[in-house]
Amino acid sequence: MDSSGKERWRIEGYLPKNEFRAQLEMGLARITFMDKHWADAEQRYDQIIERFPETAAAPEAVYWKGISQYKMTNDHTVLGGVAVELGAKYPESVWAQKAIVWSH
Repeated sequence: MDSSGKERWRIEGYLPKNEFRAQLEMGLARITFMDKHWADAEQRYDQIIERFPETAAAPEAVYWKGISQYKMTNDHTVLGGVAVELGAKYPESVWAQKAIVWSH
C-alpha cells in the first residue's frame, strides 16, 4: 500500500525467497511510479533488474523502467530499446509480447 493506504501491488501465495523479495521491490517501485517520481521509479526498476535478473519480476521491471524513462523524457524512442532488450533477454515473457508494438 502507498502512504494513503491505496493498494498498489498484490502478490498471493508462496514464493521462494528471491522471487518474494523481487516482488516486494516491485511493489515499492510501483508506488514510486504511481506517485509520478519517474527518475526514482526508473532507478528502483533498474535495481530489480540488476539484483534479481532470473526472477519473474525482471522482465516486468525492464518494461516499467522503460515506461518510467518515457514518462520522464517524453521521448518515445526509448520504448524501442525496451522491446529489443526484452526480446533478447526475456523472449518468452508476456512483457516481451506487450512491448513488441514498440519495435516497429
